[in-house]
Amino acid sequence: MRRVKSALLALTVGLTASAQALAGDVRVMWYSDGVEGEVIQDLLNRFMEENPDINVILDNVAYSVIQEQLPIQLEAGQGPDIARVTNLKALADHWLDLTPHLENADYWRENFGAEADWMRPDGSDAITGFMTQLTLTGGFANKTLFEQAGVELPGEKATWDDWVAAAAKVAESQQLPMAFAIDRSGHRISGPAISYGANYIAKDGAPAPLDDGAKAFIERFVKWNADGSHSKEVWVSAAGSTYRAAADDFINAQMAFYYSGSWQVANLSTKIGDAFDWVATGSPCGADSCSGLPGGAALVGIKYTKNPEEVGKVMDFLARQDIVKEFSERTLFLPAHKGVIAGGLDFQSEDPNVKEALNVFVKASGAVAPNAAALPAWKWATAYYNALVTRISQVIAGEMSLDEAYASIDRDVADAVAEASR
Repeated sequence: MRRVKSALLALTVGLTASAQALAGDVRVMWYSDGVEGEVIQDLLNRFMEENPDINVILDNVAYSVIQEQLPIQLEAGQGPDIARVTNLKALADHWLDLTPHLENADYWRENFGAEADWMRPDGSDAITGFMTQLTLTGGFANKTLFEQAGVELPGEKATWDDWVAAAAKVAESQQLPMAFAIDRSGHRISGPAISYGANYIAKDGAPAPLDDGAKAFIERFVKWNADGSHSKEVWVSAAGSTYRAAADDFINAQMAFYYSGSWQVANLSTKIGDAFDWVATGSPCGADSCSGLPGGAALVGIKYTKNPEEVGKVMDFLARQDIVKEFSERTLFLPAHKGVIAGGLDFQSEDPNVKEALNVFVKASGAVAPNAAALPAWKWATAYYNALVTRISQVIAGEMSLDEAYASIDRDVADAVAEASR
């Protein structure tokens, strides 16, 4: 199996190498959560009309390709010219310093400077890209199901225990296959863990051992999977650190409560339509806070490109204030552009659930705990997330005990640090 996997990865790298952009071409590797693939293609078509000498090729791929295959391509010194990524800091050595290829670097520093350190090597002042959107993890409730079950939506300061108990009542009343679900992601469960007091970062900036705060939430999460409140299928249907969203289960009204993030708003609106009413809830509380985890996806240049000047022109176009504003309004994403935020947005949706949901996420951004706010720019965040999802899944599947998982998580993170230091 390992030999087959290695061969497939080698083939992927080889195909990417053979498809690298020719002179004047710019290849963009892109993934989508909702409608943003259609929007970015429309914008790139407009760019090519204005710049007929540059051909931009948009490769729409699954998120798993971004997470699992792109890093291998980069390690081989290959890959696209531009990529939309969420693993920002750990792969920062592969990003292109766009500074000499931009028309006005000061414009970038002024409008995207607040998150610039998320996507560049520690100690660097390079401009490597910009956030296509800012995100925050948080919950969604099927309001219609709650109403049909006669169960009140938990209030603003409700705990995770409160939300799971309420969702379980709805599931029992409405004969749902599950009460709630959290995406299969170490990133997704980190906001809840931090709400119980978890801190992944030691004083020296290295990864800290898994602490009692993290364990307090993990133990709850494993229990909820064991008693059927949370569907085991979401977390045991994939191996290793592979991502698996539970959005389709929520969209199909198979659960009362779903914990994901702000990037799902457009997806839910498009696919649910008027089938039922839904609301964003913010993040349930733990013993320490009611924190979601901030983050987002960035569009970065790849330093192995053979066409850096063309890459700079494409990035300059997509970073323009009017383009960022249009992209944000059409995708229903929260922008990272200072000027766009100051000028306000008119999100393009007739769905009454959308603007209310986005307002909930904006409000929830004020409740982000310091331990959560520090993670997007932390080099070892992805290593921690990967270890969490891999080992917790094994506990849920009955392959190891909690104590074994805790020891394995610490060991996995230490191994990742050692491997990166070679």
